[in-house]
Amino acid sequence: MRMVIIADTHVPKRARDLPEPLWAAVDAADVVLHAGDWVDEALLDAMAARSRRLVGVYGNNDGPALRARLPEIARVELAGLRVAVVHETGPKARREERCAARFPDTDVLVFGHSHIPWDTVAPGGLRLLNPGSPTDRRAQPYATYLTARVAADRLAEVKLHRLPPR
Repeated sequence: MRMVIIADTHVPKRARDLPEPLWAAVDAADVVLHAGDWVDEALLDAMAARSRRLVGVYGNNDGPALRARLPEIARVELAGLRVAVVHETGPKARREERCAARFPDTDVLVFGHSHIPWDTVAPGGLRLLNPGSPTDRRAQPYATYLTARVAADRLAEVKLHRLPPR
């Protein structure tokens, strides 16, 4: 199973649309995980239309219309892998410990908010992934997103993709 992991798209405030390499990855993926801050329902509609399967949550920049359509936390099982998606996890200090306590029956936690790519493992084995942002790199050198594969209850081939400057 091929996954695309994104967050903090902020369309149309930070970009008019997602970069074409990301749309190509979405088109090829079996599942797309979006950790919030869509900003506009049009992107949610476009992503839903182009994704084979879309799992998304709302973020702090998402208004009432998006909050009515998306949960704060999404939990799914993907090929035996227990995945949770949430926008915010709080400060980076002690993040792994906090998230392991908050998501005890989860193998992978996808989160956003900081626009900073993150890939760590908490005590007990919870994998924490933040894809950064494909449209608003803030202080990061590149705009980014993640891809990964799921097979036999395992996450594999996690890759951070750097997008060309706009």
